[in-house]
Amino acid sequence: MTVSIKTPEEIEKMRVAGRLAADVLEMIEPHIRPGVTTEELDRLCHDHIVNVQQAIPAPLNYKGYPKSICTSINHVVCHGIPNDKPLRDGDILNIDVTVIKDGYHGDSSRMFLVGNTPEWAQRLCRVTQECLYKGIELVRPGARLGDIGEVIQKHAEKNGFSVVREYCGHGIGKGFHEEPQVLHYGRAGTGLELKEGMTFTIEPMLNQGRAETRTLGDGWTAITKDRKLSAQWEHTLVVTADGYEIFTLRKDDTIARTSA
Repeated sequence: MTVSIKTPEEIEKMRVAGRLAADVLEMIEPHIRPGVTTEELDRLCHDHIVNVQQAIPAPLNYKGYPKSICTSINHVVCHGIPNDKPLRDGDILNIDVTVIKDGYHGDSSRMFLVGNTPEWAQRLCRVTQECLYKGIELVRPGARLGDIGEVIQKHAEKNGFSVVREYCGHGIGKGFHEEPQVLHYGRAGTGLELKEGMTFTIEPMLNQGRAETRTLGDGWTAITKDRKLSAQWEHTLVVTADGYEIFTLRKDDTIARTSA
């Protein structure tokens, strides 16, 4: 496993790409309401990335993926393809955005509540975000990937949710998906040791029911096998000399951009 250590110049480019990804998620929030289609949300994001940010939507044509963002609703775990079906009151929606600017990727996703969402669905979204934050807060040189996996798994299971195993976080930079794989379950003290300059995503997916998923016939859309709800939050970050810096932080985030 070859994990690239980014130079200060590369980190600055990733900082810019991460800020753009965060900006897309902030831009789209006012448009999310019952009756809007995910195809319309995809069009708005695409136009913003291409025309306003002068950047590239990484998912478009990536291994044949047909759209510029991923939109995963309710029991869709990840990689949902935008379509012409309107959002309904009470839905939960994950939008996953990856922007390429000057050859470097910024990758982030967050949950949106559509209209009047039931409290139990809101709780799943809230606990999943807490898992993301708990994982990020352990990032520093000398920590191990298993530390991140264990704290996420423990918090999820303590709250009665399961952690998806088939999908994970990943290294990122010039490549959309680089080494290492960042699992959202595991055992503290195991796995790769983190070093300053490593860049990767943490993106836990929690299910209301069982952890198992299956992929639909389109080859992309992953759903929960038991059709219960799933939620995901994601940030891109770098290991700094004394902790972490989050590249994709938004105004609605309640975690600090850096650990200092």
